[in-house]
Amino acid sequence: MTLTSSAMEDQEMQLKVRRVSDKFTESMYVLANEPSVALYRLQEHVRRSLPELVQHKTDMQSWEEQSQGAIYSVEYACSAVKSMTNSSLYFKNIDGLLRQAISMKEQINNSQGRSLHDVTPPPSPLVSAPHAPSTSS
Repeated sequence: MTLTSSAMEDQEMQLKVRRVSDKFTESMYVLANEPSVALYRLQEHVRRSLPELVQHKTDMQSWEEQSQGAIYSVEYACSAVKSMTNSSLYFKNIDGLLRQAISMKEQINNSQGRSLHDVTPPPSPLVSAPHAPSTSS
């Protein structure tokens, strides 16, 4: 009986060793293949989603260019408005100079009118003005 029990123990031991070996082999197979499966799934995902992502990127670049153009236009308009508000002093100076020029012109006209009055004799009452409508019918 010792042989048989020893043989049975050997068989049990071989069975246990085989189970452990099978489990170990299975674990090694899963560990070796899992990254490949994961990379395959990633590749599938990228292949499906990449065209849409490229389209989004292209759209975003186009919107960015349009936005930059709009920002430039707004900044240019703002600087023009600021320049206009800063030029109010110049417009006030121009207004003052125009008023002064008008005043001087009126003074010149008045002084020329007086000197012409002094040189030209007044019209005689006997001479009628040309193109004057007559009052008689």
